[in-house]
Amino acid sequence: MKLIVGLGNPGDKYKDTWHNAGFLVLDEYLKQYNSGKFLGRANFKMSQFKAEIVEMKLGEEKIVLAKPLIFMNNSGDAVQKLANFFHIKPEDIMIIHDDIDIELGKIKIAFDSSSAGHNGIKSIIARLGTQKFNRIRVGIKSEKQGQIPTEKYVLQKIDKDGKMLLDKAITEAIKSLETNDWL
Repeated sequence: MKLIVGLGNPGDKYKDTWHNAGFLVLDEYLKQYNSGKFLGRANFKMSQFKAEIVEMKLGEEKIVLAKPLIFMNNSGDAVQKLANFFHIKPEDIMIIHDDIDIELGKIKIAFDSSSAGHNGIKSIIARLGTQKFNRIRVGIKSEKQGQIPTEKYVLQKIDKDGKMLLDKAITEAIKSLETNDWL
């Protein structure tokens, strides 16, 4: 069994922001390949943790897709609870998240790499006690990003031009989910 977690922030205030790139990848993946929807918040609770999840098969592999409904900086709490609940080892986890150091429209795939300052990834590394998990890093770097502090930029709504480039990265991320050796 594998766990694919898209990172983002919950709530309408953060919908369609750069920081929610992980959520956007999983939403599009379901639209294209499963025609499914995430199960509602009330359908999956673990103690004080809530997540939207979908269980499915990718080839012969059972997959759990998850969008934690806690804030990005606490993502490790959600990932740890999901991994424990489903008995999934860190190396069988794929985290999809925004990356301010990668050009908009591009992705990078990583395994066993540092957080590079991403607070959501820092939290996951701390909670899992390892950085030996898979990542799809979705680039959000643009010219506008340098004009305001990073913390503010990642929480801005995605503009029309940025959305076109982000959609290209989302398509690449979805391809990587299915073709990457991590499966």
